[in-house]
Amino acid sequence: MSSFLSRRRVLTTGAGAALGLGTIGATAAPASASPAAAARHATGPEETRTLDELYQAALKEGGKLVIYAGGDTPTQQDGTKAAFKARFPDIDLTLIVDYSKYHDVRVDNQFATDTLVPDVVQLQTLQDFVRWSRQGRLLHYKPAGFSKLHTSFKDPQGAWVAVSAIAFSFLYGTAAVGSDAPRSPLDLVDPKWKGKIASSYPHDDDAVLYLYSLYVRKYGWEWVAKLAAQDVRFARGSNSPGDAVFAGQKAIGIGSAGSAVPSSTSPAKFVIADGHPFMGWGQRAAVLKQAKNPTAAKLYLNWQLSTEVQQRSFNGWSVRTDVTPPAGLKPIWEYPDAHVDGFPVFMADRAEVERLKQTFALYFGEVKGDPTPGWPGLHPGA
Repeated sequence: MSSFLSRRRVLTTGAGAALGLGTIGATAAPASASPAAAARHATGPEETRTLDELYQAALKEGGKLVIYAGGDTPTQQDGTKAAFKARFPDIDLTLIVDYSKYHDVRVDNQFATDTLVPDVVQLQTLQDFVRWSRQGRLLHYKPAGFSKLHTSFKDPQGAWVAVSAIAFSFLYGTAAVGSDAPRSPLDLVDPKWKGKIASSYPHDDDAVLYLYSLYVRKYGWEWVAKLAAQDVRFARGSNSPGDAVFAGQKAIGIGSAGSAVPSSTSPAKFVIADGHPFMGWGQRAAVLKQAKNPTAAKLYLNWQLSTEVQQRSFNGWSVRTDVTPPAGLKPIWEYPDAHVDGFPVFMADRAEVERLKQTFALYFGEVKGDPTPGWPGLHPGA
């Protein structure tokens, strides 16, 4: 779209000499937005305007909208952009996709330098929404249908909502594995799969890290040591395992999003096995209090949470309790092995996250040194 800002220009706005010192300074809440003040912020009732009414109000506001969205590749949200533009053609939408752990630092720096770019943040770094809410950075707002969102997927005061339910597990190419398909993560350490597995780096993506931490909790570090001997091809991005499987480069991919909707035509199968862990989470979104286009931002949240959009989710799961999944699926929060409530807790403990990153980096050879019995928590079975 000709009216889009260049990706480089948007991503670098607010950077420069203030990067680093400015980011540190941004962790302090403004004087007028203490945690107590944020807690007292009146949220009001759910939105009552229709999407068309919000659309017209957004056009009167100026008709622009800028979103920072978490993702692995710049084109990963092209489907979202196309669908939004088809529904609201006169909104000048700029949707920038980058790793969430880069977007949040970018936004913190923009807060510190008074150069805020996005109206909406939609990220995997769940802990940022809690922090920004405490700092008074988020507009407390309840889109239409807020009462229908599962409790795991909304802030009670409307500081943020989850707009999509996502699951991470492993998948395999049906032709590549034939009749000998792996049924659970335990099967992935069978020597017959050596050299045939791709994975996201668990120490690069926190959602993948959480998935691996669930594997450790269930199977122990001995399982990790065996997987490390499988000559796994690691790559950056949760898209990379699926790409390797669909391209026929690897038979199995670990640490990727997928759909558990039964399909007779897909060349790959996303595996969810009873009694074995996978991880489910909601990608959070919020309107920034300093947003230049707050009405357009509200339009976006209302559109994302509408039954119209939620019924078309790529994996069949919705964040709404009144949207029924396709046959063969339950709502994602009804799978105890998905640990939907565990991921936000995990993301909040940054010291433990960093410790696990380094541990997995040691196991998978990304830093010098090998796990040995002398390192607490690193030896097999610890």
